[in-house]
Amino acid sequence: MVKKKEKDWQGLRADSSWRMFKIMSEFVDGFEKMEAFGPCVSIFGSARTKPTQKHYKLAEQVSERLTKEGYGIITGGGPGIMEAGNKGAQKGKGKSVGLHIELEHEGGWNKYVDTDKLLVFKYFFARKVMFIRYAQAFVFMPGGFGTMDEVFEVITLIQTGKIDRVPIVFFGKDYWSGLLEWIKSTMLEEGNISAKDLDLFEITDDPEQVVKVINKFYKKKALTPNMRL
Repeated sequence: MVKKKEKDWQGLRADSSWRMFKIMSEFVDGFEKMEAFGPCVSIFGSARTKPTQKHYKLAEQVSERLTKEGYGIITGGGPGIMEAGNKGAQKGKGKSVGLHIELEHEGGWNKYVDTDKLLVFKYFFARKVMFIRYAQAFVFMPGGFGTMDEVFEVITLIQTGKIDRVPIVFFGKDYWSGLLEWIKSTMLEEGNISAKDLDLFEITDDPEQVVKVINKFYKKKALTPNMRL
């Protein structure tokens, strides 16, 4: 039994070596393409949001307004909020980037991603780097576990100085207020974060406020990739 396990382990080690080349190729391809897209805003949210729901329409409005201010839009390229973000970007005649992830239970990318700005990933972590490094701001629409994962990773990276400070906007007070109140009443009260960490993000229901927050920030700061590699 032990010898069989050792043989299996050796096989895994060999497979891991080849996998490294696949991972490297995703990073190389991503860096080369994303560098050409210019200033962008990453928009996150649920893949399950329907076009008839209000946050789909609001995500579309936010994206359209941001593209008219000169920002491209980065989404995960899928359905729901991602589709709304790309649709708004095209309506605003801006850059519509899709970072699609291969998943068994989901179909292909949405039709509003610019064909020359589509990247397809196997690995979530490589995809996340592209979302974060090339975004000048982050807008979090209502979403599920994946959105929560992205929320706390972005905040942690800024909090720890691994990426530069950039605007973070939570859109949808009814949706996010409970979480943000818990952060204040529990995390802060327990001493697990500092009071200044609460200044890292804002919350709004107004598409125009999203634009104002981002534009105000960049009156004093240059638009550059924000991850220190």
